[in-house]
Amino acid sequence: MKIKERQSKLVEIVRRREKTSVDELAALLDASRETIRRDLTQLSELGKIQKVHGGARMPRVMGEEPFKQRLSENVDAKMAIASVAASLVAPGETLFIDTGSTTLLFAEELAKVPDLTIITNSTEIARTIATASNASRVFLLGGEFRTDNSQTVGTMAAAHIRSFRAHHAILTVGAMDARSGAMDFNIEEAQIARAMIDQSETVTVLIDSSKFGKLASFEVCSLAGIDRLVSDTPPPAEIRDAIEAAGGKVFLPS
Repeated sequence: MKIKERQSKLVEIVRRREKTSVDELAALLDASRETIRRDLTQLSELGKIQKVHGGARMPRVMGEEPFKQRLSENVDAKMAIASVAASLVAPGETLFIDTGSTTLLFAEELAKVPDLTIITNSTEIARTIATASNASRVFLLGGEFRTDNSQTVGTMAAAHIRSFRAHHAILTVGAMDARSGAMDFNIEEAQIARAMIDQSETVTVLIDSSKFGKLASFEVCSLAGIDRLVSDTPPPAEIRDAIEAAGGKVFLPS
């Protein structure tokens, strides 16, 4: 098994189990304990796992329990979405990335893409990109800091967004239906997402299937405003048809 493939599988195992030992990883990956320890050291430096005595665990993420809980929900789906989304990004591009559990996993996948410029309101995403050692630059938006999701929000953050232009806005949302399109449960997060959209050439929405057909209080963008939708399963026909009728595309794991 090649190093990148082994390390990718190692991260998946840690994500699913939350914590595991060197012995367990060695057995599951058919590798020596020394090899696993080297992998853990490298992955820990990239921020993908946290190395602990005798094994590894999920990275410690700042923020309060609701956000930490979302990181452990639908992990397989979110990791698949993150992988597909990262494959759509080309070296040299500039991306806005908003705060979310799926976009945090997406940021980890961006370690495979060199020479990016990332603009985000998430301190965790900023940290992930800054430690990726892939020659990418990261800009953390200024504004009111909220510990719940480790993010900056408010009018100052929205105004700071207008200082940039990006190839893509990569967003995660709380709900989506055929009538209202992409929506969020938090008015300040919806404000940040809309500001990022205004300053971007294209809009990519990352969404797992549990959010289809749900309603949230604050609109982010219409389905016609989505250039690329990345999900773990095909969206409902009404949603897919509306996106494709406006020239957008739907991407799914192979």
